[in-house]
Amino acid sequence: MPELPEVEALRGFLDERLTGHTVARVLPVAVSVLKTYDPPLDALHGQTFTGAARHGKFLDLATDGGLHLVVHLARAGWLRWQDSLPDAPPRAGKGPLALRLYLAGPEGDGFDLTEAGTQKRLAVYVVRDPSEVPGIARLGPDPLAEDFTPEVLAGLLRGQRHRIKGLLRDQGVIAGIGNAYSDEILHVARMSPYKLASELDEKRIAALHAAIGSTLREAVERSRGVAAGKLKSEKKSGLRVHGRTGEPCPVCGDTIREVSFADSSLQYCPTCQTGGKPLADRRMSRLLK
Repeated sequence: MPELPEVEALRGFLDERLTGHTVARVLPVAVSVLKTYDPPLDALHGQTFTGAARHGKFLDLATDGGLHLVVHLARAGWLRWQDSLPDAPPRAGKGPLALRLYLAGPEGDGFDLTEAGTQKRLAVYVVRDPSEVPGIARLGPDPLAEDFTPEVLAGLLRGQRHRIKGLLRDQGVIAGIGNAYSDEILHVARMSPYKLASELDEKRIAALHAAIGSTLREAVERSRGVAAGKLKSEKKSGLRVHGRTGEPCPVCGDTIREVSFADSSLQYCPTCQTGGKPLADRRMSRLLK
């Protein structure tokens, strides 16, 4: 799933390639992809892009006509830039293609939105204001914003009787962090994913805040300038614990462990994060005795 660093890299990639260019046509291929109907998708035809922004994991492509094409890539969605799109309109079917956008001009360039798998969650909105998108309206603060201070983080966690792993992934608490980077952040902070947020003292909150900032900023820098098609592999190569079950921890050498759930899993280092005790690999919060 694309998270804040990858979406930020896509934002920069699209800002460079779309700004000042005009939409020739936008064609939805998958019925499920479009989540709004007013303004209609074809209202973008003839509009010129003025820039790309990011709201958490949402991409926001603004036009000079006051419209915004907002995209959420969800778990299996991706944006694929095409230097030369075929002239013939794509056929609806069972393939991964969900939407195609053509830019005006002789080059024939533009981009495809694709989604793998059977669970279709890729979402596209055409709105006059990004806050009209429900997912954007409920977002918590951006962790890379200058005003995201340790005091702000402490306020978000105060009184929360929830595990810190879940809170980091909650877009209504902090925008942009998903399953992979929450694992990475907690490893840097040397914190158990099962730690209750309400139990964190000022020192631990400061360490968590520092880990959030350093982990995300380093990932953004690694992704900066990487072509859209290579961002997924770049993300995987930069992860230290997420997706590394059975491999040695790069800090202490202990074996990275995993806890599996119905639709996801988390990875962690026992020595660095849980005092050497492995977490139960089932839906329970207690440590193995």
